[in-house]
Amino acid sequence: MYRYDEFDHTFVRERVAQFRDQTLRRISGELTEDEFRPLRLMNGLYLQLHAYMLRIAIPYGTLSSKQMRQLAFIGDKWDKNYGHFTTRQNLQFNWPKLEDTADILQALADVEMHAIQTSGNCIRNVTADHWAGVAADEIEDPRPWAELLRQWSSLHPEFCFLPRKFKIAVTGAEADRAAVAFHDIGLKIVRNADGEAGFQVLVGGGMGRTPMIAKVCRAWLPKGELLSYIEAVMRVYNLYGRRDNKYKARIKILLHEEGDDVFRKMVDEEYEKVKAAGGVSHLVPEKEIARIETYFAPPIYDALPDEDAQLTQHLRANSKMARWYEVNCAKHKQRGYTIVNISLKPEGGIPGDATSDQMRAVAGIADKFSLSEIRVSHAQNLVLPYVRKKDVVAVYHALEKYGMASANLGLVTDIIACPGLDYCALATARSIPIAQAISKRFEAPERQKQIGDLAIKISGCINACGHHHAGHIGILGLDKAGKEFYQITLGGSADEHASIGTIMGPGFSDAEVPTAIEKIVDTYIGLRQPGETFLGAYRRLGAAPFKEAIYAQAAE
Repeated sequence: MYRYDEFDHTFVRERVAQFRDQTLRRISGELTEDEFRPLRLMNGLYLQLHAYMLRIAIPYGTLSSKQMRQLAFIGDKWDKNYGHFTTRQNLQFNWPKLEDTADILQALADVEMHAIQTSGNCIRNVTADHWAGVAADEIEDPRPWAELLRQWSSLHPEFCFLPRKFKIAVTGAEADRAAVAFHDIGLKIVRNADGEAGFQVLVGGGMGRTPMIAKVCRAWLPKGELLSYIEAVMRVYNLYGRRDNKYKARIKILLHEEGDDVFRKMVDEEYEKVKAAGGVSHLVPEKEIARIETYFAPPIYDALPDEDAQLTQHLRANSKMARWYEVNCAKHKQRGYTIVNISLKPEGGIPGDATSDQMRAVAGIADKFSLSEIRVSHAQNLVLPYVRKKDVVAVYHALEKYGMASANLGLVTDIIACPGLDYCALATARSIPIAQAISKRFEAPERQKQIGDLAIKISGCINACGHHHAGHIGILGLDKAGKEFYQITLGGSADEHASIGTIMGPGFSDAEVPTAIEKIVDTYIGLRQPGETFLGAYRRLGAAPFKEAIYAQAAE
């Protein structure tokens, strides 16, 4: 993983010193809240419903065990002994005191972390496939390019005050695990007709009140031209993106209003200007690419057989462990290894939360069994990317000890949810209790296995931080005459076949939601064809049978 150089260290520590001074001026009354607001947001500090919230950047979702331990330490010392992992591969602390935030940022700087550009109208934390570098279906590791984008975009003078926030995601695999189609810019490493790897550039995706799937802006771009081409896209957005209405300020609106062809032409024209001004300097220097790639070089793997006899024996003897291995472990590109996915969604628990003790436990497990590296997924789970199959039994028991061995990855209880009205000042309804109630309704392992692959995603307001638009079943919490009601959508997906969910009809009360979801699931089970997933069945059947099921139930 990437390690800070001298510039990085100096840059982050100078920012901490600046913010310490700004915080002291706010506490003394020298700065008003209106004056302080843009300063704190540039450092990831929000004012939420009950307290401040600090959002910490985890670039492309990669953490060292040392960094995870520091997050646990911060949670213990300055928060309430836990943290919340988000759909942007970040971590949020929900209860820091204003007077402690500079000390927290200093503690983060000590382990090469920060909260810069996790808020505000700038290029946010660049995300990536959480299995990057180890996935069996990967063309190339996207993390060096995500790191290049991070370095390029941090405090880029032209892009610090954009019309609106801007999100970039990168994947290097055939399967899209980074939701690139729902980003302002999505980058996929693909091969051209000659077998050469380059980028497919998608632009204009997003969720919120106007969900849109990104359009292909360039089908294949040479890798060395990445930064210059992205700069051209950003310039077009910076010049023509709306600044008079924040609800229409995202690049997706600009692309929609101009039309795909006109927008591509605008970008191409701007790109020609970039190239003409810079000559060959518009290319990323090969030495710089090579320098960054050295930080992501594959480890020296042990030479192992593909299957481990002792593991096979244990799995035969322990059905619970076998179920966990089947559901939570994924195929690794290296023989004898597996990708261990740690669910942060215990049945009935709060999606994405991890206690400080759990974070320390994961750090210890990573040190012993995963080369001291951990990943954060956009589904609010954790990943151990380098586990030998012969160590799987020990890893399972260590996770089980700390309540992190739920065998539900990708299943009905692996629910994505934003903090909702329990924390967020923008929310119009609660998300967490709805997720907990649905999870408890479907907690039986046999039931989850029967249902199979099913992504439920819950947002507490139209801003869609819970990605409900991309849920196989999406749930949006709304305020209706002072009461919480929940709108259900079906058919969304964030993978390589991205789609936006369709609204089923009138909303349900919080008490009615779990039963409505159960009716939807029962309808699927009753109508599915052999081997058919929920999403496949919905796409074949359409909305009608599901609507009939939930609204007939509501009318009874």
